[in-house]
Amino acid sequence: MKHETGFALSRRAFAATGLVAGFALAGGPVSADAIVTDSNGLDVGEVSIPVSDGVIPGYRARPKGIANAPAIVVVQEVFGVHEHIRDICRRFAKLGYYAVAPSLYARQGDPGKYDLGSVGKLVSEIVSKVPDRQVMGDLDATAKFAKGDGADLSRLGITGFCWGGRIVWLYCAHSSAVRAGVAWYGPLKGETNALRPRHPIDIAAQLKAPVLGQYGGLDKGITAEDIDAMRAALKAAAKTDCRIDVLADAAHGFFADYRPSYNARDAQIGWAHCLDWMRAHGVG
Repeated sequence: MKHETGFALSRRAFAATGLVAGFALAGGPVSADAIVTDSNGLDVGEVSIPVSDGVIPGYRARPKGIANAPAIVVVQEVFGVHEHIRDICRRFAKLGYYAVAPSLYARQGDPGKYDLGSVGKLVSEIVSKVPDRQVMGDLDATAKFAKGDGADLSRLGITGFCWGGRIVWLYCAHSSAVRAGVAWYGPLKGETNALRPRHPIDIAAQLKAPVLGQYGGLDKGITAEDIDAMRAALKAAAKTDCRIDVLADAAHGFFADYRPSYNARDAQIGWAHCLDWMRAHGVG
């Protein structure tokens, strides 16, 4: 089966589009605040996730010796599955979760080839060509892979950052398997096209799982007006189990500890809220 790209992913293609080495080049110089979580007591590494037209790479972290761990799918930033995303998987695994981050651009290209001065090219050459339908299918496949790998899919959560924050909202409207989602500063609305036909504000009424949205009050790309509009859409849809938090002193990317946008205080608050949200909704 082929996706809208018209290109079936082979194992050879998978080998050429693996995970991003180190931290994202497009994120700029790595901050001294970058958190590095060790893998002691964990089973970690790259995995191959079967999808409808081949395989895509992913990164998995799970605690050793624990069967049927609750599952968390971690959705990448715009820069792909780089070291920060892998570290987040290890943080979840340290808390007893099976965490997996699929590489959702694998068919379109390698985000690791782009540096700070070519973010626009990254978006135009790769990100803009990734169909939402493809992403939803790959996330379904990732959940299936996690189940086959020993995770407890009855306790499935999803979290994502930036580009991945938008995907969390969409997936919680798509999947009936997911129990809870946490979206970090993901765009809520925007222009639509054949590959991105809907945005979170358009699917509020279709949400099947409670979503916690975490946004920065200083975010120049996601405005207070956008957040108010999303809250209004959730209220109109009677989605009282969803919530949007705004951290007043935080900018976009406030959880990304490897970047200058990192806000340690608000990142810690957001992380605590993320874990509380998952546990409160049966993921834990």
